[in-house]
Amino acid sequence: MGADNIHFTTTRSMSEEFKAPLQVQIEGKYTARFSASPGEPLLQSALNAGVELPRSCRNGTCRACLCHLTLGLIEYRIDWPGLSREEKAEGCVLPCVALPRTDVVLRYD
Repeated sequence: MGADNIHFTTTRSMSEEFKAPLQVQIEGKYTARFSASPGEPLLQSALNAGVELPRSCRNGTCRACLCHLTLGLIEYRIDWPGLSREEKAEGCVLPCVALPRTDVVLRYD
């Protein structure tokens, strides 16, 4: 996985430029494709599309939804304690609190 393909940002408000529906592709243990809204967590967009993914707390602490971002850009509203600095560097994300900013590809091992 190339570090150039993965980007994380942390902000408190979404930029106005990311309004269009985005495409999400799920690979690995689970497979799916669905549209996502930039202001809605990836997990909620999946559930709205009828896609069942691992989940529990929905607030970034239980890590049940942990997966890898292999392509795209996500944003968190605050720095979530559910991921270590090393996990973020490896591309780990928590879809229950991750907001897409571009089309994304997520991998569940």
